[in-house]
Amino acid sequence: MTLDEERDAIRSELESLRATGAHRRELSLHACKRLFFDLGIRPSAAAVRELTQTGSASDIPKDIDHFWERIRDASRVRIGGGAIPPALEEKAGELLGTLFEHAMAQAKQTLEGERAQAFGALDEATSALREAQIRREAAHDAWQRSEARAEAALARVRELEAQISASAAIRASGDEVLQATVARLEAEKTRLEQRLESEQVTNAALRERIDGLHQELRQSTEHYATQIKDAIAEAERRVKPMLVELDSLRSMASTYQSGIRDASRKEFDFIQQLSAAKGRGDRLEAQVREQSDEIDALTRELADVKSRGALSPELSALVRSWAESGRFADSDFIALGNTLDSHLDLPGHCPKCTDGEPELSRADDGYELSCPECDHSSGVKRSRLEAIARFLNSARSDSNGISA
Repeated sequence: MTLDEERDAIRSELESLRATGAHRRELSLHACKRLFFDLGIRPSAAAVRELTQTGSASDIPKDIDHFWERIRDASRVRIGGGAIPPALEEKAGELLGTLFEHAMAQAKQTLEGERAQAFGALDEATSALREAQIRREAAHDAWQRSEARAEAALARVRELEAQISASAAIRASGDEVLQATVARLEAEKTRLEQRLESEQVTNAALRERIDGLHQELRQSTEHYATQIKDAIAEAERRVKPMLVELDSLRSMASTYQSGIRDASRKEFDFIQQLSAAKGRGDRLEAQVREQSDEIDALTRELADVKSRGALSPELSALVRSWAESGRFADSDFIALGNTLDSHLDLPGHCPKCTDGEPELSRADDGYELSCPECDHSSGVKRSRLEAIARFLNSARSDSNGISA
């Protein structure tokens, strides 16, 4: 059997003895006997304690001493009780003395080994104790730091609670101010809505008034335009035949000397007719002046209406046609100013060369409309209306002068 198997068998025997009610000393004596006689191992406190699993550090050495005492007693009894010769008895005593000395030396050696083991275990325990003290001090320091952090955290919690209380008070006051502001804004909103409704009613009335004025202005303009057109047509119808006949008579007078007297008489008659036509023209001119005054009044009313609302396209086209036909004087352009500038479009072609596209430029004192092809220009005028009218009228005047 191996040593481990022998030890397991010894443990089984000890368990059997313990089951039968054996005491500690009996278990220790049995373990010492088995170790010494069967295994040849000197019994030690550690070996016996390992097998029996019982007994204290002071009891097991006593049990071992009792085992050796029983061995010595058994040896003395066996030696002294037999019929041994004296010489053999002396040799047996010497042998026993030698065995005892060897046993004592072996015991001392074993004691020294166990003592060294005990001192090693003591050193290890001292080192473990020192490490435990160091760990305890480190744990104590960590505990103190944890306590400090806990106190700081508690102070921070108190500070945050105070801040939360202050924030709650500020929020409550802010809510009160917000509610007051909302109430004030609601009242202001109601007041503005009422004012908006009244302004809308006023604007509707003004819009109706502007529409009525536009209608009146359109009717008056159409009426005056019809009268002016009829008067001009009548004057042209009466004057043109007289001028044609006068030209024919003058040409006949240069060719036929014999008809001078008759021609002079006819010329006198024609002059009288021209005088009558001139008188009618003067009357028409006076009527035109009156109508011009009415146009001035309409122009002022138009400016007033323009300041209050938009100008109708029909009226702007009519005023432009009058301006382009030369019916407006400088005072009319001054009265109109820049009122109709936003309602006017530039002519697409130059009336003088018919190839150029007029260009409108803004000068320091007004507007200038010119043709880049023939350098025909309106000159610097006060408004776009006057510039367009002068540009077209001057071209017509030049064409009439060339034809004459």
